[in-house]
Amino acid sequence: MRTVYVSLPTEQAVQDFVERLAGLAGHFDLMEGSYILDAHSLMGIFSLDLTKPLRLDIERDTPEALKAVEPFLVAAPPNLTKENTADGK
Repeated sequence: MRTVYVSLPTEQAVQDFVERLAGLAGHFDLMEGSYILDAHSLMGIFSLDLTKPLRLDIERDTPEALKAVEPFLVAAPPNLTKENTADGK
């Protein structure tokens, strides 16, 4: 499993993100605060605060999965440190 942060600031970015994940094996979970949802859910993503980076947990961090999310990657928010992320990365 790999944890990364993504930015989806526009409707088009959300649509592109979901399309890129379509057909990839494994689970992709987006998290905002205490909310966790399937990153394949277009409508679910629109229920999140898209003005901030979102945590994305990738179950199978294959080269294909990482390439799919690469255009959306951003740095982890500054309030997060190794100690308070789920996987310490």
